[in-house]
Order: sequence, then C-alpha cells, then structure tokens
Amino acid sequence: MRKKVKVLLLFSSPYNKPRGYDYKEEFVDPDNMYTEKDVYQALKANGYEVSLLGLHNTVAPLFEEIKENKPDVIFNLVEVFDGKSRLEKNMVALLEMLEIPYTGATSDNIFICNNKGLNKKILKFHKIKTPWFYTFNRNYRVWLPKKLKLPAIVKPLCEEASRGISQASIVDNEEAFLERVKFIHQNMDMDAIAEEYIEGRELYVTVIGHKKLMVLPAREMKFGELAEDARVATYKAKWDDNYREKWGIKSVYAGKLANGVEEETADVCKRAYRALNISSYLRFDIRVTPDEKVYIIEPNANPCIAKIDEVAQSAMKVGISYDQLIKKIVMLAL
Repeated sequence: MRKKVKVLLLFSSPYNKPRGYDYKEEFVDPDNMYTEKDVYQALKANGYEVSLLGLHNTVAPLFEEIKENKPDVIFNLVEVFDGKSRLEKNMVALLEMLEIPYTGATSDNIFICNNKGLNKKILKFHKIKTPWFYTFNRNYRVWLPKKLKLPAIVKPLCEEASRGISQASIVDNEEAFLERVKFIHQNMDMDAIAEEYIEGRELYVTVIGHKKLMVLPAREMKFGELAEDARVATYKAKWDDNYREKWGIKSVYAGKLANGVEEETADVCKRAYRALNISSYLRFDIRVTPDEKVYIIEPNANPCIAKIDEVAQSAMKVGISYDQLIKKIVMLAL
C-alpha cells in the first residue's frame, strides 16, 4: 500500500494551543479561520495525512512537531507572528532553514512583494507599467514631489490586506498629502509610499506555476455607488461586509475587455511574475485605464486561498476544483 503524504498545515493563531489541538470550535465558526478550514478539508479530500499547528508567539511547538512527526511538506498559511505581519517573511525563512518543502512564496518573495517601493523598482526595471511613486521614511523631511501628479494615494510602505488604506488615503492637494504621510509615520509607526492614482478598472489576476505558468481568469472589483474619485480598494472595501453592502461593492468575474487587452494583461502578469522570481502562486492587483494601458498596482505573495476568495474563484472558472487547486499547490512545493 502506498504511503500517504504527510502534510503539516501551519497557520497563525491568536492564542497558544498545545500540539494536537483540533481547532474544531474555530472551524465551525464561519467568521473564524475559514481559510484554514477550507484548506484542511481539501487536504483530507486529497488523501493526505494532515496535522494541524497554529502558531501565536512561540515557535517551540513547530520544532517539537518536526522532531516527533516530521512532515513531507508544510502547507504554509502563516501571515502574522505575535500579531506582527512584518514577521511573515521571517517565518518562511525559518521554514527554509528546516529544509522541509513548503507551499507558497519564499522569504525573499515575501520581502520584495510586501515592500511596495522595492517591487515597483524591479517592475520598472523590466519595463512593466506601475504608478509613479515616491517613498517617505520616518524621521526624514516630507514634501510633495513635483513629478507626482495629484490625486495620489498614500499607503504604508510595507503592509498587506489594505491595512492603513482608507478614503483619506486619496489626496488631491498638498496639505492633505503631507497630513496623510505624517499620519502613517506617527499613528502607524511605518514608512509611507505615495503613488499616482491610476483611473480605471480594478482587476485581480492570479498566476500559478513554476516553469510552466497558468494565468487564471481575472476577477474585478465593482465599486458600486462610490464616487469616481473614491474608487480604491480600501480596507473597508475589501473586508467590511456592512460597508460593502451599503455601497454596493462586490467582486465578480471580470467583464469583457477590449480586443487584445486580455492577452496583454496575461502577458504583463507573466512577465511580472518572472521578474519577481516567483515559483508558486501570486495574485496581482492591476488597473486597466480607459485608454487600455495595463498597470501593476501591486503583487500579493501568498494571497488568500479560501474558497470564497479571488484565487479559488478564478480557478473554478476554468474547471479547477478547490481540491485540485490545493493539490496543485502541494505538488508545486514537492
């Protein structure tokens, strides 16, 4: 009888639990750990031998698990450690030191993708369109660069999931610009990036693969009743269900693009994927302007892979079931 592949499902937990804790209570709550639940069920459906391990603020349980029940592959869903999203890359670096295959992005992939200024520099070097930008580090002078066209968007330099992005992030005058940069410096204790606002349709495009790449069908954010100059994917627009319902914001399969734009979008995303040296899966946030130019807004390493989210929904559009998607991600790691 063929031996089952042993998978350790590793994820972030808001508290410390002993090894062997089953997370049944969390999994039955539709608002709690739904991604972990989806992945766990898909791994089981694929016939893998699955162990669960949530990490909060200590890595000791991971070392114990590896020593006593070494897996063939680690399915990595860790996004924060001790409440700090900036430590996501450090956790992956630790997995690399363990020399056990793991799913998703490498530590350097995460470092580059999470630094909005750095990944834009790389993409610009490869002649891939991104918004004009300028970074502002803490404890240095803040000013409005002459080359930066207003309106602009001011964001934390190294943050995910639209944290720190609100309607106040869109600035159309110098006073608002300076105020928002200082807000990020002082209230979030983070460096800031200001980038040109790109008007157009907001699409989410997933690329998956290593040597042979697959570009999944685009998803699109529809901004509903929001004003034209307020159409950005703020934290509330992405994650607050009541806010989304109030303004009619929803994510759908992308409508028809002009002739050649769909092909260009796929080509741009493949080139960007290669330029960033990704070999797992990644979601690009892009804008297609009214004159059909394609801009990469930012890359998202290890994007959410819950059944209801963009990656899984895009895969389903081309006949890849959720279980098949999770198996593909495991096989890429192996």
